[in-house]
Amino acid sequence: MRDILNDLEAGKQLSDPNPMRRAQIQMRTPLPKRFYKDVTVAPHDNGFVVHLDGRPVRTPGKALLLLPTEQAAALVAAEFTAQVETINPTSMPVYRLVNTAIDGVVSDPQAVLEDILRFSASDLLCYRAGHPDALVKRQAETWDPVIDWAQSKLGARFVLAEGVIHVEQPREAIAAIGAHLSQRAEPLRLSALHLMTNLTGSALLALAVDFGELDVEAAWNAAHVDEDWQISQWGQDAEEMARRASRKRDMQAAAAILAAIR
Repeated sequence: MRDILNDLEAGKQLSDPNPMRRAQIQMRTPLPKRFYKDVTVAPHDNGFVVHLDGRPVRTPGKALLLLPTEQAAALVAAEFTAQVETINPTSMPVYRLVNTAIDGVVSDPQAVLEDILRFSASDLLCYRAGHPDALVKRQAETWDPVIDWAQSKLGARFVLAEGVIHVEQPREAIAAIGAHLSQRAEPLRLSALHLMTNLTGSALLALAVDFGELDVEAAWNAAHVDEDWQISQWGQDAEEMARRASRKRDMQAAAAILAAIR
């Protein structure tokens, strides 16, 4: 079992970070057979573990896959249960995120926190189109409430800019975001926030989901205002939409983890 679980995260099944190329590789690479019958969740120390036929799941780094809440463990268990004849790691975004937290973020949470801060210094929501008017209006209607929330609830006042030329954000704003992240620095939460920030290009959207200001669907749509505008003008690209659907599953998994550890 140990070798198969290692392969799920570190082997050929996850041979490329791009979901489209990874899917193409997987079409040529046989997936491992499902080797277990029963999936259960059990308490362990101060958390919960997932058992496959009574044996606890471990990460690729051989750490016990220990979750802080039963709800979080149930999310991982559901992904293992959903596997049928083979184990497809691309259909297990929660499991992959938990592995990242335990094997990676635990050892250096500060580096992850600082990376989220770097995103906030050039947050997607701060860079606005100058035209056409319909897009300008759509950005304002979708993004301004989040900017206002960040100022009123987080104490972070961000400066808006037109176009893509970098604008220096007030140090006080970045410090305020850093202070809130420091209070939410559990590895699993940071992993989820970091993933959502990378997927959306916005630390503010990730924090808005974590604080319950936005649900995951609203945050995802907000992150794709520009893209959806382009689609409305020029139509959809099938390959890009497949990639977007894969990324959305990762976003939903991160949001589910945040909800499970509140």
